[in-house]
Amino acid sequence: MQRADELTVVHHDDTVSRFLDVTYTLSREGLRLVTSCGSERLIPSHEVLTTHVRKAA
Repeated sequence: MQRADELTVVHHDDTVSRFLDVTYTLSREGLRLVTSCGSERLIPSHEVLTTHVRKAA
């Protein structure tokens, strides 16, 4: 899994989700997120238009 300080997901319906301090994996299944508090979320691949990641320097 990769780590991001800020992860922005643009969905196919043009909504935007922002997540802070997450680890993530993008696969054919979708975008799997694990937050810093340990909760997991899967955004199915058919819902993800694009992702933007920011890492602290």
